[in-house]
Amino acid sequence: MAVIEYEHEPIRGLPGDLPPGEEILWQGAPDWRVLCRTALHPGWVAGYFALFAALALASGSLFGLVASLVSAGLVIGLLAVFAALVARTTVYTITNRRVVLRIGVALNTCINLPLALIGSAKLRAHAEGFGDLVLVPCGPHRIGYAMLWPHARPLRFSRAQPMLRALPGAQRVADILTRACDAVVEVERSETAPRPVTQPVAPTPITARKATA
Repeated sequence: MAVIEYEHEPIRGLPGDLPPGEEILWQGAPDWRVLCRTALHPGWVAGYFALFAALALASGSLFGLVASLVSAGLVIGLLAVFAALVARTTVYTITNRRVVLRIGVALNTCINLPLALIGSAKLRAHAEGFGDLVLVPCGPHRIGYAMLWPHARPLRFSRAQPMLRALPGAQRVADILTRACDAVVEVERSETAPRPVTQPVAPTPITARKATA
């Protein structure tokens, strides 16, 4: 898994032209409303300030009540703006060779994850067909949680797991990734199968890595 910082973008969401034999299977971006609700948790923020508002109301402090409500509105508004900026600057790409996350509000960064390095993928479904697709690398990597956030699985700090967040039509995206990973496994099987010399030798079975819903 590699991290690339770049300025020029010859193909939307990619830091360079596609090499021969590689093709884009799907591209998309998070829905900012779903991203805000599921990744930034404005409901928790509202509950936090509602507690202070209730305490201010119980103590008869009108100023405390107004301050709590205004603060809640400002913080939730900032979260919504941030979610909108993240959705606007994010492009997720699945090709027949890799998954690319173009992320970064201030500075564009690309996370390249070859399909062969995806140990498993898990779909976390939300309402109305939206969902998050968690990518679990099968080997160690040096990409930190802070670099990926909010495109990272929560609470996986030591070995961060990339996430395709707030995807519309998430099941379809998972199916596309499944087929792409299956195709890579088939190529690996054909390339690593031993060639018969005198007697046919059965190839070692390879477990397919699939995106699971």
